[in-house]
Amino acid sequence: MPPSQKRARRYDPVRTRSAVLAQFAHVREAVRTLTPGQLALPTRLGDWTVRELAAHLTMALSTVTRNLELPEPVSAKPDLTLLEWPFSTAGRAARIADDTRALAADRPDLDALYGEVAGRFHELVSGAGAERLLPTRVGVMRLADFLVTRTVELVVHTDDLNEAAGLDIPYDRQALAACTRLLADALAEKAPGGSVEVRVPPFAVVQCVQGPKHTRGTPPNVVETDPLTWIRLATGRTGWAQALDAAKVDASGERADLAALLPLMG
Repeated sequence: MPPSQKRARRYDPVRTRSAVLAQFAHVREAVRTLTPGQLALPTRLGDWTVRELAAHLTMALSTVTRNLELPEPVSAKPDLTLLEWPFSTAGRAARIADDTRALAADRPDLDALYGEVAGRFHELVSGAGAERLLPTRVGVMRLADFLVTRTVELVVHTDDLNEAAGLDIPYDRQALAACTRLLADALAEKAPGGSVEVRVPPFAVVQCVQGPKHTRGTPPNVVETDPLTWIRLATGRTGWAQALDAAKVDASGERADLAALLPLMG
């Protein structure tokens, strides 16, 4: 993948941390209401049940605290950037599934688990600097960058939980914005260029795909969709043709077909 020539988007670490906690609180409140029948329901994530999905959502935060408890890497700079992270996730699926099943089996009291995880996150993350390096499973990352990836984990799996259990868990606006922007920027990183403009109002506009560059007026190739549809496309929850057929995506221009570029995350 060619390196991006654009300056990376910056995220306010304090706002990101608040967004992570806010989305986690929304999920915890909903998980408290789940009945045994709902917890046993299947999800769209292979053979995971709702209980396993709910347990997995706590790992979005516990991964941060676990990494903070490890010694800080001696390297002077991170070896995994924020824009590289979405493309690093596919190879970890089997290990994540095993960890999730074990956690769900070991911790049947989900509300107690959520409380412990949130408390530990408050304790450790609030006192850590944004530039603190974390030894994550996919490489050394800045804490500020890794927190942005947590918005992706939480928003994507909140959508999974809503779909599986028939819930209506709200999305924290800042968490939804960060998730949308990171995945839009990842598309521009994967297919650099300026011939297609991808719009995900109100959070993101990026240009991508090699070809004639648009400079003024109405772009000849435009893709527009809403944040949740974009997130589902980027993570493989929805297919390109399916979204077009459902009128969830408006694509105009001969280059405005993103099917070959999606999903971004495995």
